Amino acid sequence: METIQTNSIKAWILAARPKTLAAAATPVLIGCSLASADGHFLWMPAILCFLFAFSMQIDANFINDYYDYLKGSDREDRLGPERACAQGWITLSAMKKGMLFTTLLSCVWGLLLLQYCGWEMIPVGLLCVLFAFLYTAGPYPLAYHGWGDLLVIVFFGFVPIGCTYYTMSHDWTWNVTIACAACGLVSDLLLMLNNYRDREQDKISGKRTLVVRFGEPAGRWMYLLLGILAVGLCGLYLFSGHTTAALLPLLFLVFHFSTWKQMVRIFKGKELNIVLGKTARNIVLFGLLLSLGLIL
Repeated sequence: METIQTNSIKAWILAARPKTLAAAATPVLIGCSLASADGHFLWMPAILCFLFAFSMQIDANFINDYYDYLKGSDREDRLGPERACAQGWITLSAMKKGMLFTTLLSCVWGLLLLQYCGWEMIPVGLLCVLFAFLYTAGPYPLAYHGWGDLLVIVFFGFVPIGCTYYTMSHDWTWNVTIACAACGLVSDLLLMLNNYRDREQDKISGKRTLVVRFGEPAGRWMYLLLGILAVGLCGLYLFSGHTTAALLPLLFLVFHFSTWKQMVRIFKGKELNIVLGKTARNIVLFGLLLSLGLIL
């Protein structure tokens, strides 16, 4: 493997995990599509929402990298993508500075968004920053006690979609609620697969994810059901006349079911990272299908 120079630009790029930015962009895209469908779309707040989502995602990646290493979760038997602190690519002191920088950068984008929405959005932004730390940091890290899935639904569904739409329209509709819940469930597929792959290592580390709590069969079926429930929620758009938004996401199920079958067949080990990439692809596909359906 190529040697990565400590604290180099390449090391920071790897630590930022750019592949995860697609998951951060998807809910913002859906929020923009909802605003466009209702005639409220604005370019500048859309760009700022994307920038906030990207910087918060990178911030969360840095925080998780740092605190998982301190808690001993990133051991030599780690099955997921390599982490920067554990590999020595980024020193702990440098990572702390990186966390501070991305946190402040996120706050800058959030403050710039205030000119398009009210001051009531400040608590939402502060909660984003707070829970980015509480996820793996502190005396009660939420990810280690089975709260990760709920947080994904909130912060990859309701917060980015709802706030993107609200920033442009100063409103909240039933259609927004459906999209928030559906996207949150689909986004949780990545976490569910990560937890399914790491179930044995997490059990040793004391990380009580839902898969660790309820076992491998539960993780396997929860993964499948998350996608089905998301598409089922989209079916509610039939009642508001958004027929394409209800039907287009059905195409996602073809890819979702195929990916699930591959996950079940592989069952365990690093090979599940192949499924991780396909799951990320499926999430983006879902976002594109729902966005297109809403606009049409």
